[in-house]
Parts: sequence; C-alpha cells; structure tokens
Amino acid sequence: MTYSFQQYEESARYIRSRIGDFQPDVVMVLGSGLGYLGDIVENPIVVPYGDIPHFKVSTAPGHKGQLVFGTLSGKRVAVMQGRMHHYEGYSYEDVSYAVRVLKLVGCTTLIVTNAAGCTNVKWNVGDIMLITDHIKIFMESPLRGENLPEFGPRFPDMSHVYTPALQEVARSCAKELNMPLREGVYMYFPGPQFETPAEVRLARMLGGDAVGMSTAPEAIAAAHAGMSILGFTLLSNMAAGILDQPLSGEEVNEAAEAAREKFSKLILTCLTKM
Repeated sequence: MTYSFQQYEESARYIRSRIGDFQPDVVMVLGSGLGYLGDIVENPIVVPYGDIPHFKVSTAPGHKGQLVFGTLSGKRVAVMQGRMHHYEGYSYEDVSYAVRVLKLVGCTTLIVTNAAGCTNVKWNVGDIMLITDHIKIFMESPLRGENLPEFGPRFPDMSHVYTPALQEVARSCAKELNMPLREGVYMYFPGPQFETPAEVRLARMLGGDAVGMSTAPEAIAAAHAGMSILGFTLLSNMAAGILDQPLSGEEVNEAAEAAREKFSKLILTCLTKM
C-alpha cells in the first residue's frame, strides 16, 4: 500500500477547506467527450488536482485535471474533469486515489464513464453501453498491499460492482428518452497501445463487449469502499481487427464529440432520478 489512511485524510481535509459547508453526494469521473459537464455545474467551486496534497495530475489529452463541486440536475456533485490512467506511469492506487478521497469527503455514489472500443460485432460505433460488469485480469489490483480497513475489508465481494438498482435507473431513463441502450461487459487493458486483433478476439471469447484503458481500477476501489456505482461506455470505435483499418486517438475523440449531446442527456437524466 503506497498511501496511508492519514494521507487520504489530509487530501480530504484540504478539499473540505476549499468547499466549506458544501456536501457532495455523487462523484462523476468523466471520460472522453463528457468533461464539459463540469463546465455546466451550478455554483461551481473549482479545485485543481495540483493543489490537493498527494493528488496526481492528469496528463491525458483533453483532461483539465480539476475537481468541480456544485449542483448538477439537482444533485450535489464532485465532477472529476480528467482521470489518471495506469499508462501515464501511475500505480493503480494512484489511479483510484481520488475516488477514495471523495468517499471521505462524503460521496456515496460513483458515476463513471469512458470511451472504448467495441468488440461486439452486432453493435455500432456511437452506441452507449450500460456497464453490467467488468473483466480485469492484467497486472495488480488497486487494493494490493496492506488493507486499509477504514475503507473496506481485506477480501471485498465483487459480485455486484455495478449497482443493480442504478442499472434499473439507467434503463428507465433510456426508455424515457427513447434512446437505445446496450448492456454489456467492459474489459480492461492497461494501454496505452490499442489492443491487438488477437487480444480483441480473446476479449470476445471471455465475454467482453468493450475494451478500454480505464474505469475498472476506480470501480474496484469504490466497491471496496461500499459506494454505489453506475457505469457507461461510449462505443467510440470498432476494436482492432473487426474492421480492416488502423485505430487512432483522433477517431476516439471525434466519436466522443459526436455523441456528446445524447450521452450527456442520459447522464443528466439519470442524475435527476437517482
């Protein structure tokens, strides 16, 4: 374990000193194309990651690297405009550090989003997938090392990482919006290289419907800490080998931007119903 519980508390105390009496309930980790939701938070209080003790700074393109506290769709939120990834050189505990700190600040629910490659050949680029489960079989866990019992048990149950009741909320909201909503399993790969066609075939064989480089570490830490979790994936491209064409980060960003309106509408509607 890299961090002590005291360090998590130091980070939480600093955030409380910046936000005063404001009490966030929901932490939102926004993937590609959705960072702008932090810009429409009402009565925002902005806290740059670099100001918070022990926080890491997001280096991924398009990630602002700041927390925005305020109200969104009637809910008190902490919006992470930018996340940390293992491929940036961070440990899995670094990657999930913010989620644990925000749990101490008072958040009980995590909404996590990402843009990822689609391995399900029956689906299309631009579809939104409700994450019902994930596969993470590469490298270590964010819980590796000495357990911090203040967050959760040594061997946490992962039967329902993504909260069934929140999945029902998402289904209801998608129906209300007359919006197709896929449901499937997100498979984590560490990156930063895109997956090979053989790895994509493996993911499909194991039951993965989407492949990406984020989300699972944060979800594991949040589940360990007893938080409720709602996850969505924007299927931004067909994964390697499905189409006879190379992949690029620009393609992912373009798809995320194209889907921004419908994706954000779903997220905001879910917030109102939670």
